[in-house]
Amino acid sequence: MYRYCNGQISLADFKQPVGMNLKESSRWVKKAQTIPWPEIEKRCAALFTNRKGNVAKPLRLALGACIIQAEYGFSDEETALMIRL
Repeated sequence: MYRYCNGQISLADFKQPVGMNLKESSRWVKKAQTIPWPEIEKRCAALFTNRKGNVAKPLRLALGACIIQAEYGFSDEETALMIRL
């Protein structure tokens, strides 16, 4: 089962408890801005025809992890560890 995401928060709304902010100049922010998220999410959601079972993870999380893994050549375990940090 898949549920559409209600959208990504803006950089201005992204507040960290320790006061760190994302910068518009970050290569990851720039890369995310080049990806047509709504179109990809629509195609992805069409693959989940069953309305029963656990809800799939959000597309941005799954695709973002794949992009990080490919960018750095990480194993699955290394990718999970890097995202957790």
